[in-house]
Amino acid sequence: MLRTTLADVKSAPALLASILLATTGQGLVLPFLFIYLTHVRHLDPTWIGLAGAWIGLAGLAIAGPAGALVDRFGARRVFVGLALVEAGGLASYALVHSVWQAFLAATFASVGGTPVIGAFNTLLTTATPEANRQRFFGVTFVALNLGIGLGGLIGGAVADVHHARSFEILYGTAGVTGIVAALIVVGLRDLGTPVPHDPQAPPHGGYRTLVRDRVFMRYLVVGVLLMACAWGQLEFGFTAFAADVAKVSTRVVGWAFAANCATIVVIQLAVLPRMEGRSRTRLLAVAATVIGSSWLILACSSFDAGAGGAVAAVVGCGVVFSLGEVVFSPVLPALTNSLATDALRGRYNTVSSMTFGVTTVIGPLTGAPLIGHGLWGVWLILVVACAAAATLGALSLRHRLTPEQDGREPPLATSFVAVGGAWQTDP
Repeated sequence: MLRTTLADVKSAPALLASILLATTGQGLVLPFLFIYLTHVRHLDPTWIGLAGAWIGLAGLAIAGPAGALVDRFGARRVFVGLALVEAGGLASYALVHSVWQAFLAATFASVGGTPVIGAFNTLLTTATPEANRQRFFGVTFVALNLGIGLGGLIGGAVADVHHARSFEILYGTAGVTGIVAALIVVGLRDLGTPVPHDPQAPPHGGYRTLVRDRVFMRYLVVGVLLMACAWGQLEFGFTAFAADVAKVSTRVVGWAFAANCATIVVIQLAVLPRMEGRSRTRLLAVAATVIGSSWLILACSSFDAGAGGAVAAVVGCGVVFSLGEVVFSPVLPALTNSLATDALRGRYNTVSSMTFGVTTVIGPLTGAPLIGHGLWGVWLILVVACAAAATLGALSLRHRLTPEQDGREPPLATSFVAVGGAWQTDP
């Protein structure tokens, strides 16, 4: 299945190499931002929660213009620029010693990091025929998690709260790998080019078209709910709970992220063929239910804080969480692109990626302050309720999609057109 999938994708090895490098660097530091800033730099958890929320706000502010730039100048150019900015932001965390410096580093990391997801998804779309798109998004998710898992293992072994230098090395390395990943994409000149302008075509309406697309707007609500109880909680909610409630070490946090990624790498390719032909909205509902269950497992760590039971619960949460990721990660970008038009594909993907940006505001504002001040029970109720709302929202969306958009019927056959680097329907 993997060989067949990659055979239909332009420049697949380079794209996967870029993902693997970038995410290995991100994995070095992903589990540790809250721990680093509060336990190593000794900054107040409330301010760090606000800084985390600012990551989301700054990313949202730039996402709209970034989507328009993708449609005008092409996904490749915009992705490279954003990736370089994100790499600089990650590296600058090594120099943080005060709250204002944390906000400054967060600004650069967010301005590059939030919209880069939409730019890269658009880039992948120009490399992949629609019939193969969901599978390739799944394959790239395997590469992403392989990188994060490797980075998490290395980061967990290197990070030491008693030695600030260990974190400085990790953040500096994360910046370097991000730069190299961006340089790989620079050479892919036949991908991610702008859609040729048709002077006879009616005006596309820009973002007003997206706002008037009621189905897409409902889909965004479901996406926000799902991400708010999923990725929006990983960097602050999960790590804060593991450190302050479960009382486990940074090494155990690294193990949890590594177990999460290893599970995805092992089962994602086997699951992808079984997802084809199934309702994407029902798959999202299943994913939300599984994610909610993972937080209940994490809560069990409070009964044996600092001991073996807590370690098992923290790592177990990471594994169960990954089962939800295996389902929703290929589905979300595939569904976004099934709703998008070629002229506005950059905007659709960027706005869809903004669901991640919104939840990076919600996660730090809930996880860091609540858990940091002993109100972890309130945090748990919020994330489980959010997962339940996402489940119901996904199920209610099904009847508003066509069978093709929902993945219940295969798309029309497509072929790659070299001029403009876009996939088009066969006549």
